[in-house]
Amino acid sequence: MSNHGSDSLAEARKRVQVRGAASLARAANMGRKRARLITRMRGVAAVALACASLVGCASSTDVVASDKPGTYTVAASATGGRMAWARAHELAINEARDYCERRGMQSSVNMETVSGVSVMTEHGSSVSFECHPRF
Repeated sequence: MSNHGSDSLAEARKRVQVRGAASLARAANMGRKRARLITRMRGVAAVALACASLVGCASSTDVVASDKPGTYTVAASATGGRMAWARAHELAINEARDYCERRGMQSSVNMETVSGVSVMTEHGSSVSFECHPRF
C-alpha cells in the first residue's frame, strides 16, 4: 500500500510539472502573439499614415464667363489617391452652385470634362454651366 501511495504522489508531481510546463508554453505563445499583434498594429498605423498623406488637397479656379452669353466655366483639381477625381468633381460642381446661388439662381451643368484618372496624378474637372431663375 505504501508503494501505491508513492506512485500516486509521483503521478501528482508529474501532473503538476506538466501543467506548469503547459502554463509556461501558453505564456510564451501569448508573448509571441502579442509581439505579432504589435507588429501588425504598427503596420496598420504606417499604412493609415501613408494613406492620410496621399489624401492631398483640392483647389479651384475662379468662375469665368465663356464665349456663350450666360454660360460660365469653373475648373477644379485634386491630387492624391484614386478618388481624387471625385474631390475635383465635387469642388467644381459646388463652385458652380455657389456662384449661381449668390445671384439668387440655380445652376445647370451643360458639360463636364475630367482629366487624370490614374493614381498619383493630378485629377481635374472642368464644368461648363448656366445660371437659371428658381421656379
